[in-house]
Amino acid sequence: MRAAVELAIVPDAHRNAESIAQAQDIPQKFLQTILCDLRRAGIVASRRGVDGGYRLGMPAKDISVADVVRAVDGPLATVRGERPQDLSYQGAAEALRPLWVAMRASVRGVLENVTLADLAARKLPARVRRIAESDDAWRNH
Repeated sequence: MRAAVELAIVPDAHRNAESIAQAQDIPQKFLQTILCDLRRAGIVASRRGVDGGYRLGMPAKDISVADVVRAVDGPLATVRGERPQDLSYQGAAEALRPLWVAMRASVRGVLENVTLADLAARKLPARVRRIAESDDAWRNH
């Protein structure tokens, strides 16, 4: 996520992996793997050569945090590696399936509504900001 936001700050410029790694204190070898995942998803484009490097593959306003997470980690919410809608439970555990689906919908409600442009501008959408500013959001339970 930090690498994607770093690219969103100057979306049309090509940045080499070393400069991104230094700016965000990310191990360069680890970053290369992440950039490869982001490139496969079309979030990042790359160019070889002296003026080469990485840049966003589309406008930052069109790339949600959820898009980046999915490109690197896969589905937003899984249970033992399975998608919630693919699960089934019997008896007393029947309510778990809709619970996992609701949890995924809640996570999507936040991550799909925040873009790289929002993060680069250091300004979260009002709905997400209200959630984050809630006292309860910062408490461990």
